[in-house]
Amino acid sequence: MGSPSEPVTPATARRGPEGPTDETGVTGPDVDSPFDAGRKLRELSFLHEFAKLLTTARNWDELMRTIVDRTTDALDVDVCSVYLMERDGARLRLAATNGLDLDQVGSVTLAVGEGLTGLAAFIGRSVASPDVRVDPRFKWVPGFDQSQFVSMLSVPLPWNDSIAGVINVQAIESRTFSSEEVEFLVTIGALLGGIVEKGRLQAEAEEQLETLTALDGARAELLAVVTHELRTPLAVVRAYVDLLADAAIDAAGGSSDCAAGVPPAITMPEQVDEWRAQAIAQVTRLDRLVDSILASVRGEGLAAGLARVPFDIARAVNDTIGEMTPLLRGHPLRRTGTWDELLGIGDEGRFRQVLEHLFENEVKYSPEGGSVSVGIWRANGEIQVYVTDDGPGIPEPEWKSVFDAYVRTANRPRGSGIGLYAAHRLMDAMGGRVWLESNGYGGSRFMVAVPEMRQTDNGKAGPETDVMSETGPAG
Repeated sequence: MGSPSEPVTPATARRGPEGPTDETGVTGPDVDSPFDAGRKLRELSFLHEFAKLLTTARNWDELMRTIVDRTTDALDVDVCSVYLMERDGARLRLAATNGLDLDQVGSVTLAVGEGLTGLAAFIGRSVASPDVRVDPRFKWVPGFDQSQFVSMLSVPLPWNDSIAGVINVQAIESRTFSSEEVEFLVTIGALLGGIVEKGRLQAEAEEQLETLTALDGARAELLAVVTHELRTPLAVVRAYVDLLADAAIDAAGGSSDCAAGVPPAITMPEQVDEWRAQAIAQVTRLDRLVDSILASVRGEGLAAGLARVPFDIARAVNDTIGEMTPLLRGHPLRRTGTWDELLGIGDEGRFRQVLEHLFENEVKYSPEGGSVSVGIWRANGEIQVYVTDDGPGIPEPEWKSVFDAYVRTANRPRGSGIGLYAAHRLMDAMGGRVWLESNGYGGSRFMVAVPEMRQTDNGKAGPETDVMSETGPAG
């Protein structure tokens, strides 16, 4: 309902021996009241149980819930809230509550000295109000404070020579908190100060560690993958450069056709343009990899920016084969399956990147002059593609482990062990999958699949007719 009518400083804070004689509003001890041994025993028993519960809390959220719920029961009030001091020591931020708007946790703040909460933190002592509706010291927070809560008691949480926060209790009825109740909450506050501060430090350290671990993992993963992927486009560019060199030799008269007076390769200009375009495409890939490195620096991981949109799988496979032609030229290519338009859901650029990994592997491990086979079809709500060669393949016991990072098998000792790991991560990220299975000829074949985009017709006119729907693997 407003801020304190005048600034309160430690120098002006008065201590009254009894009754609410100062701005704290706390009643002093009644020297004539008898000692209640039973109440003290119950309080000690509660504090012992409370301390055990606090030390066994599994995480920060559970610690905060335990504090507000058990304090509410102990003081027989309707709501309890905890504010923690910001690191700059200038403001208090709501950390937990069990009777006010939970959406405001982490958002509501009060300056030190502002309202009853800020006043308790400022003077380092408890502050009470039997009716906040008429108390000018009370700071009303729109959207958070609720008018049915009338009485309020605020107690600081001391930690060493500082204040770690403030714990508030509120009641619906008008109530003057007794000196015993104040003393009990002060004792709870003293118990909580160190526990809360240490718990907050641990939570902050765990959060920072988790962030740093995720960031470091994302960077390490992407940098390793990018380093590996640079080899494929560079190898393709190198192959095209070899072709251009061969063409230059032929054009200079190095071929047998030239010696017979036949013009060397009449289609050479068109071929040179095509080779140049393919080389530029690979350089463009290098540009994309630089973008991936930048994404890794931001901690976004290997799957950063992946799309899940329809694209023609058959065309993507054909285009990839076209790009890989220089590497495949020593290995006859066999095609099977359906090569008409096949729409799947995923990221076309990253899908082709996976295919490039697989084709490069097949060329690397295929016997000299051996064939490379590729096929594509629909199956169980997916578009599936396989790639294999005439080699012995990968032994079945190693079919899963080859997709782990840095794994190299006995049959395939070369390489860094990153390509298949990257393929697995990329397919997972776009909702697809990659695996190994028998090729039926004593070897193995790589399989990749993405969800199929199907056309459905529910027989009704209007926008529902022939809409596209995404389906996943059966089962």
